[in-house]
Amino acid sequence: MDLGLKGKVALVAGGSQGLGKAVAVRLSVEGAKVAIGALDDAELPKTVEEIKVLSEGEVIGIPTDVSVAEQARNFVRQAMEHFGTADILVNNAGGPPSRTFLEIDDDLWQQGVRLNLMSAIIMTREVLPVMMEKRWGRIINMTSISVKQPIDGLILSNTVRSAVVGLAKTLSNEMAPYNITVNNVCPGYTMTERVRSLARFVAERDGTTPEAVIRGWESQVPMGRLGTPEEFGALVAFLASEQAGYITGASIQIDGGYYKGIM
Repeated sequence: MDLGLKGKVALVAGGSQGLGKAVAVRLSVEGAKVAIGALDDAELPKTVEEIKVLSEGEVIGIPTDVSVAEQARNFVRQAMEHFGTADILVNNAGGPPSRTFLEIDDDLWQQGVRLNLMSAIIMTREVLPVMMEKRWGRIINMTSISVKQPIDGLILSNTVRSAVVGLAKTLSNEMAPYNITVNNVCPGYTMTERVRSLARFVAERDGTTPEAVIRGWESQVPMGRLGTPEEFGALVAFLASEQAGYITGASIQIDGGYYKGIM
């Protein structure tokens, strides 16, 4: 299926590793020009070069810590200055640390809000005027299955990411007259480094092994396995496409059936 993404400009935050990288790869393979905003470390230039080789597309990397408001803002501005416009924004950031409620102080709560909520607000606010003028745009927020089914040990992520869902649902109504869609993607357990890290944390807490923790998670998934980053990237690419123009205000889980609700 031709997704109609050739020549579109996509901004992918947190795109140097994990699910964000998978999204950047898929959008570039589909023909989009891609700007990746990620922490200033060795992974960013490495990922940019990997994607260029794979897709032969135009990809740039912009060092960005999205938890810092000015850097989140500048990521969007620099990307639009380079490409001249923006069609797709993928709001993504690493998740807050695993803690119980009483282990989280005010500073950590505020950091979580900056990382996962304010970053999405700031970057979305920057791209919307351009999208509204051209009357086309895709805003896609990478959240977690925890917004539908909270995950023990991730109370900070459960709380802050749910705020992103409320933001997106309301914003989708405001932007619908401009042909701009706003959606959330909610991955379940997917084999990324963050999930491996969570497995190590749970294993240390419970006196077991990371492998045993992962097997336990797999046993909760009807499909009997964890998802792949590539499967996730394909979903985001579809939501960014022309064909997905009638999907907005949705929170779509990609979890192998892990979520047990009906809504």
